[in-house]
Amino acid sequence: MIKGLHHNAYRCRDSEQTREFYEVFLGLPLPLAFEIKQTITGLESKVLHSFYQMDDGSFLAFFEEPDAPFDFKHQRDFDLHIALEVEPDHLLEMLAKGKQAGIETRGVSDHDFIHSIYFRDPNGYVIELTTKTDTHNSTTFNSTAAHDTLVQWQNSK
Repeated sequence: MIKGLHHNAYRCRDSEQTREFYEVFLGLPLPLAFEIKQTITGLESKVLHSFYQMDDGSFLAFFEEPDAPFDFKHQRDFDLHIALEVEPDHLLEMLAKGKQAGIETRGVSDHDFIHSIYFRDPNGYVIELTTKTDTHNSTTFNSTAAHDTLVQWQNSK
């Protein structure tokens, strides 16, 4: 049985720039970072693995590997984004903080069941901060309707 998310891991360009965004700007503490000098298969490596903790105990993690090229291509929100839940008043505070810091900041977007704002981190990843609306749990999540929508989508492609 899957209990929950422990961490998601992403490549990063620079661990210090990533720390500045996630720890200083977003407020996620950095409780763990370690260097990986050898892979499990015995290959030499030079990788820093860092973890940023969220209130629920899960983590966003990053790998910096300066000697291994990685294509940090521009992603659209639909292609790849990381959505993090915040309290409603914190959403507006972060909107103002992002604009004041000169970070690409968009929103507030009303998705009916959530309200969201969007940033780009130093790696180009889209970070969505979101807060639940009153209809979040009561009308949005319905397994039967979700399966029906998926079948209709599959049939219409």
